[in-house]
Amino acid sequence: MKFEHDNMVGVRLAVSLVNREAAGSWRAEDLERVLEDHGVRSARVTGSAGEEIRVWSRRLRAVFEAASQDERCETINGLLADGAGTVYLTTHDGLRPHLHFAPEGKDVQSRVRAVTAGGLAIFAMEAEGRRLGICALDSCRTAFADTSRNGRRAYCRARCANTDAVRRHRTKQG
Repeated sequence: MKFEHDNMVGVRLAVSLVNREAAGSWRAEDLERVLEDHGVRSARVTGSAGEEIRVWSRRLRAVFEAASQDERCETINGLLADGAGTVYLTTHDGLRPHLHFAPEGKDVQSRVRAVTAGGLAIFAMEAEGRRLGICALDSCRTAFADTSRNGRRAYCRARCANTDAVRRHRTKQG
């Protein structure tokens, strides 16, 4: 399964926001940098926008923690209902045609809700409701999107997989 970068913006932003809750700062300038790094244009975070995005990121986590396809789809449907506006096709900035889930003129938190809900929906559809998860290492709660060839990833990165393998080996030896 091949995932195009353009189709991954919302998913990657969702992963980043979910993981920011545990490890990152929610200061406006830090959040603006994250949003800009993920292609959110006009990413000024003012007033209550940062807190609204933080609350949204907590809702996004449920997508990665879902125990089944059905639960994941139901959770994403809730996000779409609350976050996505009118979907439309666009070709701005010399990009190939792609979907937008909220008009450019919306506030930043509305656009974040729209792009993450829409991106997760497209990814879940293409990945048959799988490939989104939380690291299997007990001491790590990092969310990830599995874009590997075989789609069987259980850890957020190789280091966590190796740590868990060493722990299991030592437990057997003990």
